[in-house]
Amino acid sequence: MDTEQRDFLEALLTTPTPSGFERAGQGTWLDYVEPFADELRTDAYGNAVAVHHGSDDVDLELAFAGHADEIGLMVRNITEDGFIQLTGVGGADKTVTRGQQVTVHADEPISGVIGQTAIHLRDRTNGEDVDDIANQHVDIGVDSKEDAEELVEIGDPITIDTSITTLSETRLTARGMDNRIGVWAAAEALRRAVERDADATIYAIATVQEEVGLKGAQMVGFDIAPDAYFVVDVTHATDTPAVPGEASTAVTIGDGPVVARGSTNHPALVERLRSVADDESIDIQLQAAGSRTGTDADAFYTSNGGAPAVNVGLPNRYMHTPVELIDTDDLEDVAALLGAVGGETDTLVTDLLTNN
Repeated sequence: MDTEQRDFLEALLTTPTPSGFERAGQGTWLDYVEPFADELRTDAYGNAVAVHHGSDDVDLELAFAGHADEIGLMVRNITEDGFIQLTGVGGADKTVTRGQQVTVHADEPISGVIGQTAIHLRDRTNGEDVDDIANQHVDIGVDSKEDAEELVEIGDPITIDTSITTLSETRLTARGMDNRIGVWAAAEALRRAVERDADATIYAIATVQEEVGLKGAQMVGFDIAPDAYFVVDVTHATDTPAVPGEASTAVTIGDGPVVARGSTNHPALVERLRSVADDESIDIQLQAAGSRTGTDADAFYTSNGGAPAVNVGLPNRYMHTPVELIDTDDLEDVAALLGAVGGETDTLVTDLLTNN
């Protein structure tokens, strides 16, 4: 990954984007794609679309999409003693929030900590249940409701403070890989398709509010009608000791992008990805998705009377924790794979869709 692309990834990862509060991250994304896009669009809720207009004589439109939002927390209430009571934004995990440093994104960022009673003071005679997020609190270092209300207000989003850390060569850990890697890949796939002088019209899409019910994808699906959606999101790498056997999918970090089969995933697009991966010497992994993918692909494929879609996954360890872990070689391969799909000028995708 060269310096410009790495800087873009780090800019996305360091910009807080809890669901419903994605605007700053979307601005970062739009700034990056502007030089190689022919058109930029946004809507009232912040969904962002970059368009490469293809050749007039090529009737093929493809979309590469990821979601910009991350899970988080929110100020639910402020107690008389100045403590902040919480609610979750998306699938926040109560087992990893306690004892964390956080930022409350008020008019000015406010630092705090999610309190955890010291082990010496806890009653452990009957085991230790983890408090629900609604019963956890943030301490911002004040002693009264009045002092707290001068700094924060109900509805302010909260994120856990983390750093971007390289563990070993291409292994990278940070909060919110889910799914800033998806919008990075959508942008990079567009750039690479443009470099290949793509004759197809290509949309790169950064949706909002996926973590709270695929809302942004539903909005975008009303506005554009490409021939096919290629949706990038993280998927569980189940190659760590703690993963239960029944949850194993044989997906391994560092072994390449994951192409899902079943339900949402149109077989012609699955075949297209496998064929292009073979042509480009890109290793891929397969994953079963018998009922749903749990990604924006589930919303896109039912839009506009039915739109062929496929989910491309990036292996990710420790999803929905502050230490999500990916391999940047896998991420590069996702962008390369989709860029090659978009850069093809033949009509194979259209032919496959017609015959399936």
